[in-house]
Amino acid sequence: MTDTRYIFVTGGVVSSLGKGIVAASLGKLLQARGYKVTIQKFDPYINIDPGTLNPYEHGECYVTEDGHEADLDLGHYERFLNIRTSRENNITTGRIYQSVINKERHGDYLGKTVQVIPHITDEIKRSVRRLGMKHHYDFVITEIGGVVGDIESLPFLESVRQLKWELKNHCVCVHLTYVPFIAAAKEYKTKPTQHSVKQLQEEGIQPDILVLRTEHKLSEELLDKVALFCNVSKESVFQSIDMPSIYEIPLLLQEQGLDRQVIQQAGLEVGETPKMEGWRNFVHRMKSATKELHIALVGKYVELQDAYKSIDEALLQSCVYHDRKLKLTSIHSESITKDNVDKLLSGYDGVVVAPGFGSRGVEGKLIALEYTRTHQIPTLGICLGMQCMAIEFAQNVLGLEDCNTTEIKPTAANKIIDLMDEQKAISDLGASMRLGAYECELKEGSKLAAAYGKLLISERHRHRYEFNSQYRAAFEEAGFKCVGTNPETGLVEALELEGHPWYIGVQYHPEYSSTVLQPSPIFMAFISAISNR
Repeated sequence: MTDTRYIFVTGGVVSSLGKGIVAASLGKLLQARGYKVTIQKFDPYINIDPGTLNPYEHGECYVTEDGHEADLDLGHYERFLNIRTSRENNITTGRIYQSVINKERHGDYLGKTVQVIPHITDEIKRSVRRLGMKHHYDFVITEIGGVVGDIESLPFLESVRQLKWELKNHCVCVHLTYVPFIAAAKEYKTKPTQHSVKQLQEEGIQPDILVLRTEHKLSEELLDKVALFCNVSKESVFQSIDMPSIYEIPLLLQEQGLDRQVIQQAGLEVGETPKMEGWRNFVHRMKSATKELHIALVGKYVELQDAYKSIDEALLQSCVYHDRKLKLTSIHSESITKDNVDKLLSGYDGVVVAPGFGSRGVEGKLIALEYTRTHQIPTLGICLGMQCMAIEFAQNVLGLEDCNTTEIKPTAANKIIDLMDEQKAISDLGASMRLGAYECELKEGSKLAAAYGKLLISERHRHRYEFNSQYRAAFEEAGFKCVGTNPETGLVEALELEGHPWYIGVQYHPEYSSTVLQPSPIFMAFISAISNR
């Protein structure tokens, strides 16, 4: 038997309790003790991945270095643990069924009837154990998406039940539930938690540890009651209290000894509690910063809390390391017009123009970019944001008529942004994307090269259209320099405007690689430029 320990995080009562944050926090605490840790997410939906899901359905689509479009919780995993995840860290029901059906078509089951048990559950179990055995992790934390009682989650829970039986004390189940406060009765109610645990027990799983999500600290009497009626020890009941920042959660759980209890239940020596000095320093600086930076995020999904989650966190992290307090305002690009742009953007220290797909809101981005370019406001354009920078510059500086991107106007006379030749024959949406990490050569002496401190970098991509290199010479001559190119294809990856305090667009997504302990160099340079003005 492998020495890898497997931890499962399940949820009950309601969704959006923060299983991903609790899983990432526990992973961080175990990692701080010297263990090699990874986290994976099982999503119950039948989509192969969230790449074709509308952000209104699923929030941000996160991209791993190996080119997998993943659930946004993988962003939390990477930001907390400072690790790099892969397609093995995010499995959907669709992926599981696709794999089983492919095996059935190939004849791997030798004519047997293919069923949920054992074939689907065996495939799920393989996905869990393969991650631990392949990379020799000490702990593999698996977050089960959804809520106990959802019909979609049943195969995953059955797989957890079987693994608990097979792995014995090498397997720990952490169950996160909600303890609501009834204002009329002026008391917290534990009955939803009791019912949630009962549902889990009906699936054959007795949780080893309970984490109670709550707005305020719960009394010892209430914790005793939960332990008694949910069949766990008092030492195995913890609280995830609402905190001002998600980055305070690991310290809150460490105070209560969650990592100690998990290690004990996994049959390992507990040892001394780590000081986590780097993390504590980050939290201290975040809480003590008073000088505000006002930044506007211009995008078309700004009303969604998680649509630009990685950008939000990258900005926050960089502000913390500059001892600044981030005041981020989301501005819907569809609302921006030539008449109101001055009123909407004049008061901001910096502007980020967000990525996206489709034509909706692009006109507002072009108006915003013309304003920030001509009014010397530090601006960062990401993916479609960079493409809009190029289109606006071609229209208003180069004076080219009928400029656009092929994505929006295939008949444009000047296709500033175009589809690469090798992609034009591909019809499947998921196949025509440029996904994952690619190298980029930076121009010596550029602000971008100074930000990274080197000339060869690697960043993640998620896009289908590229800057049309036919216009490169005209852009360079007019002062919008192509300061980043892919060394293999020559594709333009970054544009930097001369004579501007900070006006840079990147085709890649630097927000994906920004973590608490290693913030993104380009976001750090952006915040530094604003702070020093």
